[in-house]
Amino acid sequence: MIFVDIQLYMKTALVVGGSNGIGAAIVEQLLHQNYTQIFVLDKSKPAVDFGSKIVFVKHNLLQFDISVLEQFADIDTLIITAGFGRIATFDSIVDIEIANSFRVNAETVCRIIKFFYAKIQSTGNFYCAVMGSIAGLVASPMFALYGATKSAVCSFIESINIELEKHGTSNRILNVSPGSIAGTRFNGGETDLVQIRELAQEIVQKMFQKQSLFIPQFDEIYGRVLNNYKENPHEFALQSFDYKNNSDRKNTKPQLKIGYLSGTFDLFHIGHLNLLRRAKEHCDYLVVGINQNASHKGKQTFISWEERFEIVKNIRCVDKVILAPKEDTDAHAEIQYDFLFVGSDYQGSERFNRYEEFFKNTDVKIVYFPYTQTTSSTQLRSVIDAKIFDK
Repeated sequence: MIFVDIQLYMKTALVVGGSNGIGAAIVEQLLHQNYTQIFVLDKSKPAVDFGSKIVFVKHNLLQFDISVLEQFADIDTLIITAGFGRIATFDSIVDIEIANSFRVNAETVCRIIKFFYAKIQSTGNFYCAVMGSIAGLVASPMFALYGATKSAVCSFIESINIELEKHGTSNRILNVSPGSIAGTRFNGGETDLVQIRELAQEIVQKMFQKQSLFIPQFDEIYGRVLNNYKENPHEFALQSFDYKNNSDRKNTKPQLKIGYLSGTFDLFHIGHLNLLRRAKEHCDYLVVGINQNASHKGKQTFISWEERFEIVKNIRCVDKVILAPKEDTDAHAEIQYDFLFVGSDYQGSERFNRYEEFFKNTDVKIVYFPYTQTTSSTQLRSVIDAKIFDK
């Protein structure tokens, strides 16, 4: 396969979602194209060690911060492959999945494109590809939410490419809209570069050619699929529903990882904020239990429970706040969390030894965060007590 020779004028790329699946396969292809540096922006480390040219930047798109892109200001290639979805009837989708799906699959794509848009719109060469989906081009019952997010992306790219053409630049955003891709976690497996290498080669080639739409297996499968949809959308949708309903890919479990931590959060300070931020980096939905008081520590609280509740509730990385039950294991019965977060100073304690035993044969993971030397509630209480004593 022949590629465009870009060695003289392009060296640096950003692959959003490049840690696994098709994103990782594209990273591999870019390395073959003599890129000097490739940034991978993802919430988990790359599944494959590609060597020193790869710079991994950890970032969860559910808490997307536009400022994270400032370090990539000099790139000349942008590829966005991040996204998620599940085959399920809409009645099994939970509310937070709707918000999360649109945030990652559509909203963040638009915001990233906007950040680099001056470069895309310029007369200089800038290469860009975004993962759409065939589900965004046809009716897709039992994939309605995912299809809606990808429909937004496909429409956005199609419209933007016309604006780019009218502006006079040759740059285009390649909309890659596949069906299922074997060899990816999205398709129910693990990253297998051998299976997806050829597809990654095609994507990179068409991106270098500045094409605007690529539907893999168009001649073999999806050209016919699109024609069938165009001829009779209703009949197509009915058949699509039956096909998915009879498949083994249905997933009734909400597609999010829930985290839980409890605390008093009295005299709220930067240590508390850092704990909450770190917890959210590990999960999609963070629930925080606020203790009624600090009697379990033999201490008093200076701020009422209601005020502490409101403070934590209004922190951006916190999704839900509850009254903490006496034991964190009791909270699991209500919340069904996947992660239990706590400071490392509790590791080995009688309480958390019990918790580890309780969750031993479950999928729940207890995550101990290393203690960091920052302002602490104990320090603040000491200062307050000293002031009171002086009086």
